[in-house]
Amino acid sequence: MLKLENINLYYDGIHALKDVSLEVPEGKVISLIGSNGAGKTSTLRTISGLSKPKSGKITFKDQDLLKVAPEKLVNMGIVQVPEGRRVFAPMSVYENLELGAYLRKDKDGIEKDLQRVFKRFPRLDERRKQMAGTLSGGEQQMLAMGRALMSGPKVLLLDEPSMGLAPILVREIFDIISELNQLGITILLVEQNAKMALSIADYAYVLETGKIVLEGKGEDLAESDEIQKAYLGG
Repeated sequence: MLKLENINLYYDGIHALKDVSLEVPEGKVISLIGSNGAGKTSTLRTISGLSKPKSGKITFKDQDLLKVAPEKLVNMGIVQVPEGRRVFAPMSVYENLELGAYLRKDKDGIEKDLQRVFKRFPRLDERRKQMAGTLSGGEQQMLAMGRALMSGPKVLLLDEPSMGLAPILVREIFDIISELNQLGITILLVEQNAKMALSIADYAYVLETGKIVLEGKGEDLAESDEIQKAYLGG
């Protein structure tokens, strides 16, 4: 469905991504793990068209994404939930969700999806008139995910969804990610929390200093001695 082939990305002469290749099959959860600064966010920025690689190829359903303007990707069904939530703080929960459907014209479909979001995130329903900036970190993450769902994604790019959250909220967010996948949404998950990321991944890649150094089934990598020592405290 989504495929990166030999992507090389540079920032001011720094080689940020080095021949990165990965595949995100339809209906799967693919995790990309690595320490801070490994190049995980750069990978998502390249997929989203916000960073232009020097070489390599990115395709979505065999269409060349490097020739598509970033703002057109949402119409194609590729939607990113950015690191740090990035909700519109002075706007209400309801208004943030409405903005997620900005490009859509189907009023009935938008209303149905809005009710689905409120059903999946009851706390957002309770706080629909509340300013987004006054929500807790966990609630803002739910809002960021709900806003992305309002655009009708086929592929959801999640950038560090557990960052800054209490452990009990991390578990809840990952349960929600699994539920979204069960609804048919394909997910590429970028995470520092390797244990949680591998626990829900069908397949995973390990990125170190811009290079993929390991890949395999999520459960296999979770049991790997190398991964245990580097990321899981084993």
